[in-house]
Amino acid sequence: MVWLIFLFQGFYTLVPNTPLAGEMDSNKHSHNHISSIKVLGDTLRLEEVEVFSPPLDKYTHGQQIKTIDQENLRDFQGLGLSEVLQQRTALFLRQYGPGMLASLTMRGTSAGHNAVFWNGLPINSPSLGQTDFSILPVGAFDEVSLHFGSGGALYGTDAIGGAVHLNSKLKFGKGHSFQTDSNLGSFGRWNQQLQYGFSDEKISLRTRIYRNIAENDFPFRNLARPGTPVERQEHAAIQQEGFSQDLAFQIKPNQLISSSVWYNQTEREIQPVMGSNTLDVQQDKNLRWVLDYFNFSGKITWNFKTGLVKEQLTFNASENSTSQFFLIGDLDWEFSPCISSKSGVRFTHIQGDLSTYTTEENRIELYQSTNLKLRDDLNVSINLRQFVYDGILAPFTPSVGADWIIFSKSGDELKFHVNGARSFKLPTLNDRFWVPGGNPDLLPESSWSGELGLSYLLKWSNLRINHQLTHYRMWVDNWIIWLPQGNFWSPENIREVHNKGLEYAFDADYLLGSWAFEVQGNYNWVRATNQTNISENDRSAGKQLPYTPIHNFQSLFGVSRGMIKSYVNYHFTGSRFVATDNVAQLPAYMLWDWGLRTGELQLGALQGRIGFQVSNVFNTSYQVMRLRAMPGRNYQFNIQIRL
Repeated sequence: MVWLIFLFQGFYTLVPNTPLAGEMDSNKHSHNHISSIKVLGDTLRLEEVEVFSPPLDKYTHGQQIKTIDQENLRDFQGLGLSEVLQQRTALFLRQYGPGMLASLTMRGTSAGHNAVFWNGLPINSPSLGQTDFSILPVGAFDEVSLHFGSGGALYGTDAIGGAVHLNSKLKFGKGHSFQTDSNLGSFGRWNQQLQYGFSDEKISLRTRIYRNIAENDFPFRNLARPGTPVERQEHAAIQQEGFSQDLAFQIKPNQLISSSVWYNQTEREIQPVMGSNTLDVQQDKNLRWVLDYFNFSGKITWNFKTGLVKEQLTFNASENSTSQFFLIGDLDWEFSPCISSKSGVRFTHIQGDLSTYTTEENRIELYQSTNLKLRDDLNVSINLRQFVYDGILAPFTPSVGADWIIFSKSGDELKFHVNGARSFKLPTLNDRFWVPGGNPDLLPESSWSGELGLSYLLKWSNLRINHQLTHYRMWVDNWIIWLPQGNFWSPENIREVHNKGLEYAFDADYLLGSWAFEVQGNYNWVRATNQTNISENDRSAGKQLPYTPIHNFQSLFGVSRGMIKSYVNYHFTGSRFVATDNVAQLPAYMLWDWGLRTGELQLGALQGRIGFQVSNVFNTSYQVMRLRAMPGRNYQFNIQIRL
């Protein structure tokens, strides 16, 4: 394992708290605990070092970032990221069954309009243009950050609706540690993860190995058969194995290197639609590796990154493989207390070996981000990016955003934010090269968007309340859809889509003696309407996009006292149209979940936690996608032991 530890390691951006005033300022509301460096002549003296990802929100003034930390991920160990987003946000996921394909839609965009990153590397499939959130096990990362809205200027292709960042965390000076997580649940679910870590003042490493199994043999009412009999789901089993290896090393007080590897393999029996007897199977193999080097010199931070993302998807007997190799370098520089800037370049080499074609592609991106502190209460972010793929210019993508603190005193703060941006999505490899039907002349999809909002933070004695309301509008042009062309289908840039919506987020904490109360709520109102008819018989103009609910709401109430914490979670998803003509629709549904867990328990040298959850408490029968069965009431027991 030694060679594995040092060859394949991960991106934990190891950043001691360098004397970058602008960067520290942008992190003052972050949950990251930042260590400090003192400068004594030409010597940097580290007082404390913690490994953490670079601040995602540094150049995002005027935009929304929501972080789900390790504590909130604890209830979902062994489950897919889709379950977290379903129960802790008001985002909608198109789920084809438990553990089956789950794709995210943000602000009414499609599944391919959300960029996904693991420790700074983009991991969307270049052939499919999206990520399956059901096969991203929560135990493989420590934090999830959601960037709502257009992020093309910051992240490149795909970030029209938003971006999802999966980050890992390491710490120095912790010594040896061992942890095991076990999760037993209904319908044959068993998740097991083992973790070993070691860290001192110079090195921090961690190894995680996991195995997740689910039979998914739940009962459901078969709406496709006469009399809608209750049947037991067959052919929907899942088996997943994987490991991750992380390393961080302090070369010198001002030089840091970190690396990680993550291998994940998932084998699935594809759950058929109701009334079908298909026996499709799918295997996904994913290898991701990244290496980072950081150099801190006064007010300048250099970062050099390289990485590899390999995917192999085998559907029945058809095998499709892609590889992405990355070289990235950037310079983050504080010119003055009022101006900070980051300039960089990212090179990507893509190889695709698909069942009907083979191709290669080179991509290069130049990006520039600048923060301006115009006044103590007014901060502006300007982001620019130019993307080139095989000599073709993608749309130039700028964004400008600002935060204005209207007032801040005595624990109260009222803030106004505004942002305008352009984003784009490149045609996927399948869009351009699939045989038959690929269209190499496709243009990138392009979007313009704007948003404005207010946030209000109240702190009074033992009470903290935070509200945020955002209104956005988005115009997406050259939207790619596949259309019949004789005996086969082919994609064209034919749709124009207008999106608008409201997002409201609320969270509050209150301490009353030995009791602690927590309340949170998220509401999304989305209107995503097609503006074009694709034929004389098409009547989709002005209609809501399929499988895009207008209303989505999530809330959570938690209470804790001493070692015990309990919560109730509620999720409402509005009706969804199943086609572009908006005639047939699926009914709205409500789901309730309940959980109970302990704080830190200790028995001699052993520490641990115990938890119990009930999902779909009222055994609601519902469909996310038409004729795709979903489980009723189910249970989950989890135990964590640390040594």
